[in-house]
Amino acid sequence: MILLEGIEHRYDQTVVLDLPSFRAEQGEHHLVLGRSGSGKTTLLHVLAGLLRPTEGRVVVAGEDLAALEGDAIDRFRGQHIGIVFQEMHLLRTLTVEENLLLAPYMAGLPQDVDRAREVLQGLEVEEKAQAYPHQLSVGQRQRVAIARAVMNRPRLLLADEPTSSLDDLRAEQVLDLLVQQAEAHEATLLVATHDRRIIGQFSHRLVLDEAGRVKPSPVNANPERT
Repeated sequence: MILLEGIEHRYDQTVVLDLPSFRAEQGEHHLVLGRSGSGKTTLLHVLAGLLRPTEGRVVVAGEDLAALEGDAIDRFRGQHIGIVFQEMHLLRTLTVEENLLLAPYMAGLPQDVDRAREVLQGLEVEEKAQAYPHQLSVGQRQRVAIARAVMNRPRLLLADEPTSSLDDLRAEQVLDLLVQQAEAHEATLLVATHDRRIIGQFSHRLVLDEAGRVKPSPVNANPERT
């Protein structure tokens, strides 16, 4: 479960996110919609504990993130939150398997090679375990990024613009992978995007305007997933 109360974030004196309240139950799938600059990435960073809001309370998996300092917030993030960044940030000098094993290492967890291979197999890239990121196709790199995000069985899975640069078929495949992995780990899923092709795949939608405030969600979308 995640809970946001009275969230406001400012850069200098400019408000970039203004969210009075937001709640998502464990296992729900939510779409965060808005144009570039509407605060979507800021919201994901607040939820991930990468950014402390100027004001407000953030609770993830029962933990008030404001109570965590220094290494504690990094460990909590590593153990409970998976992130698929817009830029995939795979380390070029590490193999695919080593990129995955970095996730438990950074979270202070044992490095489990069997778990890495299990995740890669589930995403159908197990044959690339010893390859380097530059040896992968774009689609394979995307799968590895998702694999790394779910490596530690997160309670919250965040994805930032995972489909916006993809054609229709690839976008559908990536979205399916995110949903499948969230369901496999009973994780709450939040996908932030300005890609309106995928609106109909989510019954829970949060729409942000250009000032980072909530506005009514789009209509005439036929949800197919929760």
